[in-house]
Amino acid sequence: MEKDLNYIASMEKAISKRYGDEAIQNPKNDWTKEKEKDYVEQIKSRAKKLQEIEEQSEKIEVKGFFMAKKLLNREIKINCSNCQNRLKTVRDDIYMNKFDCCEKCYVNYIEGREERWLEGWRPNQGEN
Repeated sequence: MEKDLNYIASMEKAISKRYGDEAIQNPKNDWTKEKEKDYVEQIKSRAKKLQEIEEQSEKIEVKGFFMAKKLLNREIKINCSNCQNRLKTVRDDIYMNKFDCCEKCYVNYIEGREERWLEGWRPNQGEN
């Protein structure tokens, strides 16, 4: 297929008339070494972010199931660290995340005394 130079010139002229002279210029005309350096840094930064996202979403086989790797970063607790009772309810999970104990221990030892608990106070073994 031969290039019709008159057709190309007429198209460039129409594009220039409608969108301005910048629309038909070669992008290399305004490209500098500083822009190239910034562009390369942006590409490296983007690649690093994509790699981090990919690592977090990586799947690992655990007991025959595939789980996201980011879910395995935390230690899963199934017993209250204070009374050693098994966590059974959603409220137990909530109190475990915030106070590292079950709902029963929260009501008995923490409710109304959160500051003391957060400062490190724990009941003696005879108290629970």
